[in-house]
Amino acid sequence: MTPAPPPEPRTHTPELPPARGALSHWVTTVLTHDEPTPPPPDDAAADPYGDDLQLALYVLYELHYQGFRGVDPDREWDPGLLAVRRRLERCLLAALRADAAPPGSAADVLDDLQAEPPAGHDPDSVSHHLRRDGTARQFREYAALRSLYHLKEADPHAWVVPRLHGRAKAAMVAVEYDEFGAGRPEDVHARLYADLMTDLGLETAYGHYLGRAPAAALAPVNVMSLFGLHRGLRGALVGHFAAVEITSSPGSRRLAEGLRRLGAGPAAQRFYDEHVEADAVHEQVVRRDVVGGLLRAEPSLDGDVAFGACATGFLEDRLAAHLLSHWRRGDSALLEPLPEGTP
Repeated sequence: MTPAPPPEPRTHTPELPPARGALSHWVTTVLTHDEPTPPPPDDAAADPYGDDLQLALYVLYELHYQGFRGVDPDREWDPGLLAVRRRLERCLLAALRADAAPPGSAADVLDDLQAEPPAGHDPDSVSHHLRRDGTARQFREYAALRSLYHLKEADPHAWVVPRLHGRAKAAMVAVEYDEFGAGRPEDVHARLYADLMTDLGLETAYGHYLGRAPAAALAPVNVMSLFGLHRGLRGALVGHFAAVEITSSPGSRRLAEGLRRLGAGPAAQRFYDEHVEADAVHEQVVRRDVVGGLLRAEPSLDGDVAFGACATGFLEDRLAAHLLSHWRRGDSALLEPLPEGTP
């Protein structure tokens, strides 16, 4: 008999995570109680990149995706929650506009992303580290943290499709079609990532590692939802998408080589091998047709595209610094270390 296929990771509705401060405590309390919404705490002094704000935002955004066990789906559009989310978004956006201001045009920023280190190794890059020196434990931690994005891969970018037109829309949908398996459910990239996690001895349930993820790992996922859910930030979402596609192919090649070095299973290698080939093609389509089509139709969005790409790089650099600083000390980069697995 043909063995039953593994369960889809998206069929799992995650539990609400433990709060990490006043903001996330307020959000989780409101979501689990039916009483009138109490006044939210003051967020004036909140750290835009800190655990409390990032977790609160993540939980609020997740209401638009899979939701949480025991939370009424109607809370997705709760006016009080939306008002608080908007305040937190403004706090994060203000910080990003100050810390990740583009140094030039969208074309200049995207050109810079294609540059590889002249020495062939970047000590500040996670993929360079994992390729040459990464341990099995570090790969498992990296895969667990990235599951917050990859198990919903391409979903945040789909928000922008109704906000594009003509050439940009057609090209965006073409790339998304590949991300969603080109009509084959077994090739949906989120499914491939779940298979990678199985090879690394990790739990594949959607959102399983949210409680272990530090703020630096939540922020890159949050910014996709932030850009995707606001029509006024459609240019930033396209810039984010372009940055991901441009950097994906070389980074995936390094990660695949690192997994082969450690003797990881074929499914673990396949996910990154698939992205080496696919994203090399996607990069050209995104630059020429998605970005090019958008800016030809709406040239005023050039600065927004550049900002989206720069914000993406800034948050990825913060995550890399967090991971590498912990790993070089011999520590776990997660809030709670993973249990021993059997890759």
